[in-house]
Amino acid sequence: MLGIISGIIVGAIAGFIASRIMHSESGLLMNIILGIAGGFVGSLVLSLIGIGSTNIIGSILVAVVGACIIIAVVNYIQKKK
Repeated sequence: MLGIISGIIVGAIAGFIASRIMHSESGLLMNIILGIAGGFVGSLVLSLIGIGSTNIIGSILVAVVGACIIIAVVNYIQKKK
């Protein structure tokens, strides 16, 4: 249970930071979703190049990187339409 709650908190923080970096105006729920999804994407991408996180700050940074990647892809797809 604590893992789920901490994942949501990390996701919310990471989603908020990523939305500010990428100048994306999304709500709190979308920030949480982006941050959680960003955690998965960031972990996958960074593990491919041999980087991992072992603490909460590292987890937030990994999730921010992943959320920025997701926002960039969504923005790219929306611009093609």
